[in-house]
Amino acid sequence: MIVAMTGVRELRLVVTADDYDEALRFYRDVLGLEQRAAFTSDGGRVTILEAGRATLEITDPPHAAFIDEVEVGRRVAGHVRVAFEVDDSAAATRALEAAGAEVIAEPTRTPWNSLNARLQAPAGLQLTLFQELGD
Repeated sequence: MIVAMTGVRELRLVVTADDYDEALRFYRDVLGLEQRAAFTSDGGRVTILEAGRATLEITDPPHAAFIDEVEVGRRVAGHVRVAFEVDDSAAATRALEAAGAEVIAEPTRTPWNSLNARLQAPAGLQLTLFQELGD
């Protein structure tokens, strides 16, 4: 019998960035994630950024390969990829590229009717920017 734990209130992705200042500038100042809190301890720093609603997407290797094929044309992501829903994936791609992200794939219409772009971003994260196109 599996007993489900209840009461999970937040999903928090914790990323260790070698260049903390660059990562903070990119995700807070360019991508526009709102700063919720910042702390220091023993010479270290952490900033918590709001990213709207969080979900945990779990996929198996064949489906991950399918997503990469649709968005990029080849398998490129590691076992973790971060996806952000944005209002305009083309404009967001240009802004993040100007801020130093490497564009892996330009915005592409997917079979699930979203416009998805793929970027390599600070702190070693591969990002998908997706814009839902509606019905």
